Amino acid sequence: MRNRILVLLSVAMASPAPAQIGPGQIGQALPGVTQPAERVLGGTLETVDRTLTSGMDATTRAARSASALAQARIDRIGDLVRRNPAVIERDADGNPARKGELLLVAPDQPTLDAAKQLGFSFLAEERLDTLDLTVTRLSVPRGMTLARAQALLRKAAPDATVAADTLNFPSGAAAAAREREGKAPLQQLPPVATPVGVIDGAPGRVIPVEAVRGFAPGAPAPGDHGSAVASLLHRAGVQRVLVADVYGAGPAGGNALAIAQGVDWLMGRGVRVISISLVGPANGLLARAIGAAQRQGAMIVAAVGNDGPAAPPAYPASYPGVLAVTGVDGRNRALIEAGRALHLDYAAPGADMRAMNAAGRLVPVRGTSFATPLVAARAANAMDARAALPAALDREAIDLGPRGPDAVYGRGLICTICR
Repeated sequence: MRNRILVLLSVAMASPAPAQIGPGQIGQALPGVTQPAERVLGGTLETVDRTLTSGMDATTRAARSASALAQARIDRIGDLVRRNPAVIERDADGNPARKGELLLVAPDQPTLDAAKQLGFSFLAEERLDTLDLTVTRLSVPRGMTLARAQALLRKAAPDATVAADTLNFPSGAAAAAREREGKAPLQQLPPVATPVGVIDGAPGRVIPVEAVRGFAPGAPAPGDHGSAVASLLHRAGVQRVLVADVYGAGPAGGNALAIAQGVDWLMGRGVRVISISLVGPANGLLARAIGAAQRQGAMIVAAVGNDGPAAPPAYPASYPGVLAVTGVDGRNRALIEAGRALHLDYAAPGADMRAMNAAGRLVPVRGTSFATPLVAARAANAMDARAALPAALDREAIDLGPRGPDAVYGRGLICTICR
C-alpha cells in the first residue's frame, strides 16, 4: 500500500516548478529557508506518515500532502528572492541565482567577443586547476535582467556553456537541542581510512575534521547542517573528513561556482569520495565540474532532496554516475518528503536518529541530507578494501519494496547499523 501511495503521489503532482529548494539548516544565514521541514509545512510530514496506515482515504490524504510540499517549495523560492533583491534574482529558467552575473565555462575567443558586443563586462577568470577548467565571470549589461542577459548570450553563443550562478540548498534540518540531549559522543563503527570530502556549511569546532576551507563570503561559518553531516561521517567510521564551506554568512551562498571550487579543492587534496547533501537545478558549470572529477576517479554521493515526488529532478544527484541517495525512517519507510532524481541508487537512514549540531549537542535530524554521508562512508569503506564501486555497495544493499531496483529505494538500503 505504501509503495502504491508513493507512486500515486508522483503521478498526481508531476508538473514541474521553477526550482528545488530544500529546507534550510538552523544556525546558518539562508533567508527564506531557515526552518526545518516539519515546521515549514505545519505538521504535514507527520500527517502524511499517518496516512500510510489510515485505510481507504490514504491516497487522497497523501496526495494533498504532496500538494502542500510542492506549494511550500514554490513559496520558499519567492520568499528568498523577495527578501534578497540586491543579491538574488531568477535566471532564464526561473531558478534563484546570484544577481547580475553569468558564468562561461572554458569559453573560446568568439564567445568572449560575442559577449563583449552584447555589452557584458569581464569580472574575473577563475581557474579550477585540479579539474582543468576555466570559468569566466561576466557582469550583465546595466539595466538588463539576469534572465534576459542569459537568453541573449545563449542565442549568440549556442555551443558555449553559459550558466547562471544558481543556488543550491540543504536537504534536511537539525532540530533545536534540548538540555537533556547533552553532549554524549556518538558510538563509532570500525575505522574507515579513505578520506571523505563534504560540500556544505562548516562544522562546529567540537567536531573534528582534517581541514575546512571557505568558498563564500564569511566562510568558514559553523552551522548545524554541516555539523550534522560531518558528525554522521564520523559515526560511520570515517577518520578523515575535509569540508568545503560553500555557504559562509551571506544569503547567496551555496552557489554553483562555490561548489565547483569546493570540488576542485577537495580533489587537489586527494579526496575521491565527496558527499553533497545539497540540491538545486541543473547547471552547466556543475555538470562540467562533476564530470571532470569523475574522470579523475571521484565518487560523488548526493541527496535527492526533500520537496516530495512532485519536485523537479534534484542536482547534482541527477548527473550521470553520481550516487543518488534517498532516506528512510526508523521503520525503513521511505521519507514521504523525499524528492527525486533522474535515477535513484540507494536508501539510507535519514530520520529517527540524532547527529551533532554546531555546539556538539546530539539533536534529532530528518532529511535525505543525513542519509547521504552514510552512503558516502560505505563507499569510502569499499575503497579501503579496493573493491569496485558501485558493485560493493550493491552487495551490501538490502532489497526493500518490489523485488530488485525500484523508484522508492533504488537498489536497496545501505548502512542500517549507522543510525
